[in-house]
Amino acid sequence: MGALRLPALTSIFTSSSSVRSSPAILPLKHRLRLPLRRPFSAQSTTEKVVAPELGDGKGKVVDKEKDRVITPRSQDFNAWYLDVIANAELADYGPVRGTMVIRPYGYAIWEAIQEYMNVKFKETGHSNMYFPQFIPYSFIEKEASHVEGFSPELALVTVGGGKELEEKLVVRPTSETIVNHMFTQWIHSYRDLPLMINQWANVTRWEMRTKPFIRTLEFLWQEGHTAHATAEEAEEEAMQMIDVYTKFAYEQAAIPVIAGRKSRVETFAGASTTYTIEAMMGDRKALQAGTSHNLGQNFSRAFGTQFTDENGQRQHVWQTSWAISTRFVGGIIMTHGDDAGLLLPPRLAPVQVIIVPIWKKDNEKAGVLTASSSVKESLQAAGIKVKIDDSDQRTPGWKFNYYEMKGVPLRIEIGPRDVSSGTLVISRRDVPGKQGKVFGISMEPSALVAYVKDKLNEVQSSLLERATTFRDSNIMDVSSYDELKDAIAQGKWARGPWSAGDEEESKVKEETGATIRCFPFEQPEGPKKCLMTGNSADEVAIFAKSY
Repeated sequence: MGALRLPALTSIFTSSSSVRSSPAILPLKHRLRLPLRRPFSAQSTTEKVVAPELGDGKGKVVDKEKDRVITPRSQDFNAWYLDVIANAELADYGPVRGTMVIRPYGYAIWEAIQEYMNVKFKETGHSNMYFPQFIPYSFIEKEASHVEGFSPELALVTVGGGKELEEKLVVRPTSETIVNHMFTQWIHSYRDLPLMINQWANVTRWEMRTKPFIRTLEFLWQEGHTAHATAEEAEEEAMQMIDVYTKFAYEQAAIPVIAGRKSRVETFAGASTTYTIEAMMGDRKALQAGTSHNLGQNFSRAFGTQFTDENGQRQHVWQTSWAISTRFVGGIIMTHGDDAGLLLPPRLAPVQVIIVPIWKKDNEKAGVLTASSSVKESLQAAGIKVKIDDSDQRTPGWKFNYYEMKGVPLRIEIGPRDVSSGTLVISRRDVPGKQGKVFGISMEPSALVAYVKDKLNEVQSSLLERATTFRDSNIMDVSSYDELKDAIAQGKWARGPWSAGDEEESKVKEETGATIRCFPFEQPEGPKKCLMTGNSADEVAIFAKSY
């Protein structure tokens, strides 16, 4: 496919080149150095993102101006990922190393995630609100494990309005501390509970190794925060929200995540228990796609967040927090994308159907465009996200490849013969070539709408089935440490009984690069022996290398 090979995007997320400093923002222990955007090469300054032209018949996609390709996934997965982001116009780099600008097409995917989640959050009793992004440093220090866990990632503001600040401010890495500060003022009695809120916000974590969408200095997310009267209510809430995320992953993103509990080592700093959904990417690395934390009373004790119970006794509240972020967009790219580019699940696609009118003679144009507009109106009225590309600057073949690269699930082709017969052609993005193309589909509105909806559902199901098959074929059940090491060496996930301690878990990470992704909720029955120690084990754990 036509490609912008983006050396600048690659370097901006991996380079450790020299930088210039800012006196106003500091990380925890040393002055923060903010790199300016590296200049393009002489070649890339004159090149623009040019969409693909027709194939040459040998499986190679060429461009009239210059031969540009999307790196094959099997050749270099990271380069493929960056090529897809560039060509599908999902994001670009920011002027500070490790930051990104989310472009309209990429942001539209995030908006689809927001729209679904907002409904689910409100259905489960949560209200949206907003907290400031600047947090007094003293707040972060109040919960010992929290500040210890986040200290390497904190960015601090030390100067404001040209003056040294009396107290450093933390640029929000997460909001448990400021939320508790406010909860302490709002919660007085058991009648004020449960208090359940969510905010859509940006956060800043000073990551040393970054990757667009997956791990950036600043990213977008939602973060839910709740306070409850009992430990049981908090646990029920934490489990409810990981279930919301799991259903979203399966039903909307077509990503077959594994839901489970994090190990002590991997638990969120300040939480009693962390629940997670883990997704297998196309390179078989794990992606932590969403988390839900039972915070217990750790933050309420640190901040004195109390309420008077029904017996007139003062009690600390029990809390949760939970979040998904724009890394889910990266997860969608790496789960479903192929060598042709992006491949979007229909329920999250900004454009579900692209209509490409085709004509050769001027006297054919009006009829084809009229028919195309009529088809668009019918589909749009049925709630389908549809677009017509009626530009005459590019050939139909160019458009076919371009919208395949953009991951549009269905393509409708309408030419003069189709107008005469009252039919059209529909192609599926997930089934390449002639196999995915169906001719003679009626333009009659009710029949067409029913057919298109059915095909969109088929694409959605096909993507989930394909990803599930890939995941299951790359998980190895192991019963010894040697078998675990062998599975990880093959690039697979290892699933085996585990009851060893933190020290043994750290040994696995040091020697294999893999971590415990989770103890799945779905556990096999029967007696088990720990793969590391040989002792009795109650659970199996999943180990994998991860992003």
